[in-house]
Order: sequence, then structure tokens, then C-alpha cells
Amino acid sequence: MQHVERVVEVADLDAVHELLNAAYGHMRLNAGIEHPHMRMSSRIHGHIRFDELYGRIALEVSVDPMNNFVFGHTGAGMVYYRSGGEDRYWMPGDVFLCAPPESSFIGAIFDPLLSTVTLTQSVIDEVADGVRFSGFRPVSSRVAAVWWSTCVHLRDEVLPHFGDNPLVMANATRLLVSTTLAAFPNTTHAAPTCGDRRDAHPKSLRRAVTFIEDNAEIDISAADIARAARVSIRALQLAFRRHLATTPMAYLRGVRLSCAHEDLRAGNGSVTEIAARWGYARPSVFAAHYRAAYDVLPSKTLRSG
Repeated sequence: MQHVERVVEVADLDAVHELLNAAYGHMRLNAGIEHPHMRMSSRIHGHIRFDELYGRIALEVSVDPMNNFVFGHTGAGMVYYRSGGEDRYWMPGDVFLCAPPESSFIGAIFDPLLSTVTLTQSVIDEVADGVRFSGFRPVSSRVAAVWWSTCVHLRDEVLPHFGDNPLVMANATRLLVSTTLAAFPNTTHAAPTCGDRRDAHPKSLRRAVTFIEDNAEIDISAADIARAARVSIRALQLAFRRHLATTPMAYLRGVRLSCAHEDLRAGNGSVTEIAARWGYARPSVFAAHYRAAYDVLPSKTLRSG
């Protein structure tokens, strides 16, 4: 799993252009002030990229399709995008999707404090089938705030400390993708198709449950489970909701919690070690989930094992 952190500071227009070109794809410089100053810090964790850009700069570029989803939060200054014949201005406090990954666009920044989160198509496909975003703004200011706080929590607290743990990394990635899908309008909000309803039968569910229980110790996604069940992700979700009143990933968490319970009873490490082994970055969250399931704190199970 790739983990990269770097900070670059530049004070030359060509250097700024080169830096943005390397981060976001091919772009052509249209205009910019002389003697700019920009600092860019980047953290790359697997298929997620976090960038922060700030400084004294005014820059306009034409950008080729980026083939990734780039979401942003403006802390200061102004950000401008034009694509599909629409002009969009983002001011301090705004959260946004910059442009569809297959679309070219014009972009401009003016003395920004700009944070971006880049997600690949492949990592989104692990959570939902064929997603297309249908808007550039979150569905409400409340969910925008939740989305941004989730990004900051994962970027600053979870991934720097647990990015080397495969299950924690996978859970963090899917939490970010799922929160993004809930925050921005997209095709996952549509109703299941007739084919999805037809495929959401008990045989599909049994194949999915067997796969989950056989592979709970490794990183598996909703897409992996759907492939094992030989149905779409939406049909898989409908099957779990219809027959078990839960979701595939919630069922997977329950299986992992049961495995953690057995580790606690056997004394296979500390509470923190066992929590991380089964995908929990925060022992407090593990303890809350464990107590809800077993009506006892994990530390007590460990001591009595």
C-alpha cells in the first residue's frame, strides 16, 4: 500500500504550473501573476490523495480530463471552475466537486487556502456500481460539514497512525467513499432495478455470507462480496436488507467483531492490538461496538479469558 507525504514550496509561476500539472494531470497555463508564492502539502494513502494549497497567487489554467474525482474545501480566497458551459465560484467554507472526471475544464485560484481530496474511479467502484455524480454541491450544508469533518479526521488522525494496517486502511477508505456518496448527488440514490430485485434472493445471500465468513480476516469490499455472490452491488445490498435487515458491510463488521471476541477470550494481544487487527483504528469505537454486542467491555473479556 502506497503512503507518501511531502511538502513543496515554490515562488515561480512555471514551478507552480509544473507542481499542479504533476498533481492533477495535464493543464495549460492561461494567466498568472508574477512573483507568486505557493505551498502545497500532499498525503497519499493508497487510492486517496489529500492536498492543501495556500499562498499568494492568482492563476488560471485549462485542464484536460483528470480521470479522477477531485473534491475540494475552500478555507480562504476563491476558486473558480468552468465546465459544461457552467461557471462555478467557490468561496470560504464551500465544499464542492470540481468537475466530472471525463470533462475538461477551466480552473482558477486566487490567494487560496484550498484542500482537495482525490478519489480514483476504482476505489469508488469498490463501494457502488457505475457511479455518476449529478451535481457539484453537497445535498445540504449539514452533510457538507459532516463530509469535511470526516475527511479531516481520516487525513489528520486515522491514516497517519494506522495507514499500514490493511483493514483499518480499507475501512477508512470506504468510510470516505460512502460519506462522499451520501453527501453529493449521484446515481446511487436511484431505486433498485427489476434485475436487482430479482437477484436479491436467498441463494445470493448464502453465497455472500459464506464468502464473508471465509474471508473476514482480509480486506474485502462490497464489490468483492457481490462478485462472490454473482450479483450487482445494489442487488447484494437489497438481499441483505430484505432477508437480514442489515447491510453487507455491517454483517462483515459483525463477523469481525465475533473474531475479535475470540481473540480476547484467548488473550491474543492487548485490546488495542486486537481492535486494530480487526479493522478498528480507535479502541473507544471498538469498545462501544463490543459492549453493544456482548454487554461487557473488551478489557473484562480479556482479563477473564
